[in-house]
Amino acid sequence: MLELLDLRERGGRLEPSKLEIDPAITETVRQILQRVFVEGDDVLVELSKQFDGADLSRSGILVTEREFAHAERETIVRPLASVGCYVPGGRAKYPSTVAMTVVPATVAGVEEIVVCTPPQRDGSIHAAVLYAAKRAGATDVARTGGAQAVAAMAYGTESIPSVDRIVGPGNVYVTEAKRQVAGFVGIDGLAGPSELAIVADGDVDPRMAALDLIAQAEHDPEARTFFVTPDAALAEKVDAALEQELAHVGRREIVDLAIRHTKLVLVRDLQHAAAAVNDVAAEHLLLLLGEPEDFLPSVRNAGAIFLGSWSAVPFGDYGLASNHVLPTAGTARFSSGLRAADYVTITSVMRMSPAATAHFSPGTS
Repeated sequence: MLELLDLRERGGRLEPSKLEIDPAITETVRQILQRVFVEGDDVLVELSKQFDGADLSRSGILVTEREFAHAERETIVRPLASVGCYVPGGRAKYPSTVAMTVVPATVAGVEEIVVCTPPQRDGSIHAAVLYAAKRAGATDVARTGGAQAVAAMAYGTESIPSVDRIVGPGNVYVTEAKRQVAGFVGIDGLAGPSELAIVADGDVDPRMAALDLIAQAEHDPEARTFFVTPDAALAEKVDAALEQELAHVGRREIVDLAIRHTKLVLVRDLQHAAAAVNDVAAEHLLLLLGEPEDFLPSVRNAGAIFLGSWSAVPFGDYGLASNHVLPTAGTARFSSGLRAADYVTITSVMRMSPAATAHFSPGTS
C-alpha cells in the first residue's frame, strides 16, 4: 500500500520535503497584511467574522487581565521587549502550543507576551487555551487568527501592540504571512507540514511502528512520514500492520490523506540509514533500534530525537522536556526547536585602554 523507495542499489538520497505555497495564497496574504497595516482593528473584526464566524464587534479583540513576568538576567543578555505567540485553532485546540511558546518567553524575561488565536463562532476563546495562557504568563490574548493576526502582531493595531518577534506554528496562510513580515519583525521559522522519520531494525514490533506512523499522520493531511530500514521483510510487515490499524483509527479522513505521503525506505545498512535521515532532516526522528544510543552520534540533522519504542513522539508534543515548535521542511539542517534563547538578544560590549587603542590604531586607520 505504501510507496517503497529502495535506496540500496541506486545509491539515491532521501530528499527533504519542500515548503510549497500557492501563488494565490501569497497574493491573498499580501492583501490581508496591507489591509491590516492601513485599517487596523476593523479588518480583524471583519475577517474574524468571515473566517471564524465570530462577531468581535461586541466582544472586542483582546481578552483582558494582564500579567507581567520578570526573570533574572545578565546585563549583556537581554530579553526581547515583546513577543507574539500564534496559537492555531481549526481542527483542534492547542493549549500545549500556548505552553510551548509562552513559557520560554516568560523564562527569558519578556515583559509583553501577546497570544493570538482564532475565536470560536461565538467569539470566545476555548477555556483550555485561556487557562494555559494565564498560567504561562501571557499579558494579552487576542481573538484573531490567520494572516491577519500575524499582520497585527507585526505592524500593531489599535488593540494589538506590535512585537519584536513572532513565534508559533500555523496553517499555510500563517506561514506565508510570517515569511512576508520577516525582517520587519523576527520570526522563529517557516513551519511546513509535520514530519516523522523512523529508523528501525528487525527487532521492532511492526504494529508499534505502524501506530507511530499513524499518530503523526493524524496531525495534518500533508504530514510527511518515512520508515527507514535495511530489513525488507520488516518493511513489508509494517506496511501490512498499518493497513490493519487504519480500520480502527479516528480522524480517518485526515490519516488517509496523510498516508499518501508516507514512504517505506530501504537502505543498505544503518550507516546508510543515518545518511538518509540526515538528508531529510525531519522534524521528529524516532529510533526503533536495539541500541538507539549507539546510532545517535550518527545523527546530525533532526528537530527532536526519540529513543526506543516507549519514547513515542506524541509525548514530546505535549511537553516531555522538548518543545513541539520544531524545524520542518529540511530546516533542521540549520535551525533548532524553539527555546528560551530565541527570546533574548546578546550584545557585544567592548572597552579599550589607551594602550590598546594606540596598538590597534595603525591597522585600522
